[in-house]
Amino acid sequence: MKLTLKGMLIIFIYTGLAMSCDKDDDNNEPQNTTIQQTQNTAQSGSWKITYYLDSDQNETNHFTGYTFTFNENGSLVAINGSTTITGTWSVTDSNSNDDDGGSSDTDFNIFFASPPDFEELSDDWDIISVTNSKIQLTDVSGGNGGTDFLTFEKI
Repeated sequence: MKLTLKGMLIIFIYTGLAMSCDKDDDNNEPQNTTIQQTQNTAQSGSWKITYYLDSDQNETNHFTGYTFTFNENGSLVAINGSTTITGTWSVTDSNSNDDDGGSSDTDFNIFFASPPDFEELSDDWDIISVTNSKIQLTDVSGGNGGTDFLTFEKI
């Protein structure tokens, strides 16, 4: 009788473990929905930077007057009068190769090759929140360990 009870207990434990592994693997769908919703929101209009804190330095004024457009093809365009600066953007699962080890499930990736102020925006940002009118991002710097914050608001 003890062997049967012990055997049933082992089967019960292994079944529970197997079921929990399956559930973890099936959680990709909500993640993909979050990525798609974030992409759709970013592409839904023009944005401006209303807050940029770079390692305890407020550098929002470096982007005053710029309008940012997140295009469907992955290009990112910043325009201020006759000045146009181009880069790239994407939203990815944090399990991808660009993961910075942050706690967010998705990364909002921005890349500018130049000028230096815009290069500072280049990172795989963790998403704090996304609404129809605001995208709030954060990043813990690998170099100095400082925390950066970036906020886009729809124009």
